[in-house]
Amino acid sequence: MNISATNMSFYDSGTNRVEDLFGRMTLEEKIGQMVQIDRSVATVNIMRDYFIGSVLSGGGSAPLPEATAQNWVDMINEHQKGALGSRLGIPMIYGIDAVHGHNNVYNATIFPHNVGLGATRDPDLVKRIGAATAVEVRATGIPYTFAPCIAVCRDPRWGRCYESYSEDHKAVEDMTDVILGLQGEPPANYKHGIPFVGGRDKVAACAKQYVGDGGTTRGVNENNTVTDLHGLLSVHMPAYADAIYKGVSTVMVSYSSWNGEKMHTNTELITGYLKGTLKFKGFVISDWQGVDKISTPPHTNYTASVRAAIQAGIDMLMNISATNMSFYDSGTTLLGAVKSAVDQSTEVVFRKNPDAEFIKSNNFAYAIVAVGEPTYAETAGDSDKLTMLEPGPAIISSTCQAVKCVVVVISGRPVVMEPYVASIEALVAAWLPGTEGQGITDAFFGDHGFSGKLLVTWFRNTEQLPMSYGDSHYDPLFSYWSGLETESVESIVARSTSGSATSTKPCLITVLVSATICLFLFPRYHHQFQLPF
Repeated sequence: MNISATNMSFYDSGTNRVEDLFGRMTLEEKIGQMVQIDRSVATVNIMRDYFIGSVLSGGGSAPLPEATAQNWVDMINEHQKGALGSRLGIPMIYGIDAVHGHNNVYNATIFPHNVGLGATRDPDLVKRIGAATAVEVRATGIPYTFAPCIAVCRDPRWGRCYESYSEDHKAVEDMTDVILGLQGEPPANYKHGIPFVGGRDKVAACAKQYVGDGGTTRGVNENNTVTDLHGLLSVHMPAYADAIYKGVSTVMVSYSSWNGEKMHTNTELITGYLKGTLKFKGFVISDWQGVDKISTPPHTNYTASVRAAIQAGIDMLMNISATNMSFYDSGTTLLGAVKSAVDQSTEVVFRKNPDAEFIKSNNFAYAIVAVGEPTYAETAGDSDKLTMLEPGPAIISSTCQAVKCVVVVISGRPVVMEPYVASIEALVAAWLPGTEGQGITDAFFGDHGFSGKLLVTWFRNTEQLPMSYGDSHYDPLFSYWSGLETESVESIVARSTSGSATSTKPCLITVLVSATICLFLFPRYHHQFQLPF
């Protein structure tokens, strides 16, 4: 029997099993199956006695500090033991935010975030990242990830813009290939739109957050997206259609509203459009405490909120009590990567905040200045100013006027740069790039060329916002699709010598490395993004 027939047989038998169980379930058991609780409140008894359908790890929620893969498996098996001990023995599904790698887990690979991956415009790359992430997630016993985010960020003031691949919905559509990496490639005769997970090293994916979360007024997180139906369907909806076509298993609903109506209660868009028009056959899950936030203030008249969410078409309620966020800092810093990349005869001097006198008193050949935003997530990142973390601007001014410098911007979105570009030799947008600093230095020192392009508009000043490619007032500092392409040193030498013998001499270069942000780490991937000045 071929693979596709086997999959179809498995699907049919699974459907029969679900129908059999559903016919025998009590109302309490059905309700329990629609609930997803955090691991911090899950016990064997709770799982068994309340028929809980799903457990998740909220941000940073882990079984132990620096937990091993076996620690994760043991914890999840314990929760599963409770679920299987219930009257009908229905297994639970465990979910986690593995949004750019298995980022809650110690020593896992953390890949560049979506804003940086979008600049590669390389669907095959994100598919391979999805596949690598799936292997690491399954290694910890988890079959479900709340990824990918397929928002279309239309305003960089939004605190979650780093989760968006692009301001261009077509680019976001291309990058939904990450789903094929996470879940696997459906067989040739697969019926598109049916959820598909293709093996023991794959995971169920979740397209989020449905729909329009990247278009809120002034980029305020969880707020109101004001646009007509055509605007919603033409900008924010296409990536969901692509995700469903590629077999995505679940869809998460957005905290935001559309023209004043909370998405968590929007029957027209959840039941009508998502399940009706787009024929989505997977399950729809709320965002964390999204049902609580239906009311103002949150959690008032909770019974009515639950009823409204379920009647709108939400199948599972995620409700945990978000907020401890952990970040495991194993990896290679930019400084460590520079030191490992240069010749032993090269002197590398590090200063966190060098003053002008220090720079002038040393004979530096070059300076690498790392600046950017402070760490944040979600609403905490909402910003009207979009300025660099101090003393970044002062360091650029004092350093780049005294020595040739390359400025590395580590951020989740474009930030104010126009006042400083005149003094900068080169500007590199590194975005939020993961755990391996060699990805930056590979391009710095010519092992690989720069190749990325901007898939978001880099504004001149915040008074221009919102501003996207094609707008009548479009006048950016760096436009959509900007970016210099460079060759590797190897290819340049090969072309220039054309086989002739050359001789090289060692030289002494002193490099100043200045950083105002020391906690960010960098990627191994070679898709980096150099911008003109």
